[in-house]
Amino acid sequence: MNFSDIFKNKFLSQVGSISPVDALITLAIAIVIGLIIFVTYKKTFSGVMYSSSFNMSLLLMTVITAVIIMTISSNVVLSLGMVGALSIIRFRTVIKDPVDIMYLFWAISIGIIVGAHQYVFAFICAAVIAVLCIIMSSMKKKDKMYLIIVRSNHEASEMVQKALHAAGCKVRNKSVTKKGVETIVETNSTIANSNFVDKLLSIDGVTSAVLVNYNGEYAE
Repeated sequence: MNFSDIFKNKFLSQVGSISPVDALITLAIAIVIGLIIFVTYKKTFSGVMYSSSFNMSLLLMTVITAVIIMTISSNVVLSLGMVGALSIIRFRTVIKDPVDIMYLFWAISIGIIVGAHQYVFAFICAAVIAVLCIIMSSMKKKDKMYLIIVRSNHEASEMVQKALHAAGCKVRNKSVTKKGVETIVETNSTIANSNFVDKLLSIDGVTSAVLVNYNGEYAE
């Protein structure tokens, strides 16, 4: 018996069949956990614009990954062919938020675990990660920061600086031109929820005072 015969006997002839009951159970669990990921992403999203299509893709990616893993686990040769087929796929969509990449990796990982029939482990992982995402999201919302953009003439600049310093604002940028002064400061939600901006605007020489919600990466 040569190597070719051994390969045929050990791999080519060993094509496992997938039970319809097992397939339905795997798909059902993948859908349930995919919905957990779907709801978690929707509840914890804090970006500029929520994308329902991206969130739906997380659910479908969980199910599709589980189907692929369940299929290739029944045949070694098929798994090798699947790896070659998937290697030619190129994704062109640009993902700007690192959190979205985490959710994609979460969906793929759960799909692999469910496809390998590790159902209890999949539920445990999904529950732990979902709780962590909710806790971190709530902490992020409590620590919201705001930017105040104040434009004034040169005479009122000193009074504006004193008012901002008294309120505990941190100066992030100050731009001085012949027409006037633009000061950008960072403050917390306590100052932002008060009428502090109205007080700044009441100073003689202040032309505008704008309050912007800021998450540390971009303005909302």
